[in-house]
Amino acid sequence: MVGIIADSTCDLSQELTEKYQVAILPLHILLGEDEYEDGRDIRPEEIYRWSDEHGTTPKTSAPSMESAVELLQEVSGKYEEIVCFSISGQMSTSGNVMQLAAEEAGIGERVTVIDSENLSTGIGLLVVEAAVMAQAGHSAKEIADRMEELKPLVRASFVVDTLVYLHRGGRCSGLAAMLGGTLRLHPQIVVEDGKMHSNKKYRGSLEKVLAAYARDLEPVMRKAKRDRVFITHSGCTPEIVDAIRDYLKHLEIFDEILETRAGGVISSHCGPGTLGILFIENGGV
Repeated sequence: MVGIIADSTCDLSQELTEKYQVAILPLHILLGEDEYEDGRDIRPEEIYRWSDEHGTTPKTSAPSMESAVELLQEVSGKYEEIVCFSISGQMSTSGNVMQLAAEEAGIGERVTVIDSENLSTGIGLLVVEAAVMAQAGHSAKEIADRMEELKPLVRASFVVDTLVYLHRGGRCSGLAAMLGGTLRLHPQIVVEDGKMHSNKKYRGSLEKVLAAYARDLEPVMRKAKRDRVFITHSGCTPEIVDAIRDYLKHLEIFDEILETRAGGVISSHCGPGTLGILFIENGGV
């Protein structure tokens, strides 16, 4: 059997990690001199409060070697092989830590580390697919080969409510952030080839913007794998999330519509009010 590990940026809920038997390796969040483990001892709301009080974005870092070795040893006692998923290698060294930890633990030959080339539930989509394959008895190599087919088909995008947090993190100029707030601009952030870039900008209230964003995705969603779609957000109101869910239900494309909250690392950089619709395009494979 194959065990599945993912770093905490996959943004899967506890319910999903338990259902698919996925072990989570937390990244670290630094609020000044204080260090926390993502998803374990700090909530996004605390991060927002600290960021607003200090006018800066918290620093985030890869998992510790000690934590990675400990988790790999624990999982290796239950499974013959292990497949690990990390956030894009262009965003963090999380995957490198996993690989080094496997060697340190003396189980390098039993561990396969996959650079998701993605973030948030863009990773989560791959993790769930891998877990389903693992439960069906597939080998680590079969799972890794399938993930390489699926990685370029993951459609991960988000609409950001405020440019303030992107500005604090150095991903948006001060002028752009100021104009964005004045003009009520909401950029769409797309993940491609392991990098984030702004695809387009919407204008208006968040409710109207997210409705337009969902409509814009419909042509691609109609070519999606039907298994599941994620609505992942960093603290949107229930009314906004319900409206997106109702729209997706109306399309009758997906067998399962899953809602998750973005964890601390993702929330640190995008700020509150961010929402994404994430799925895998069919691609004929």
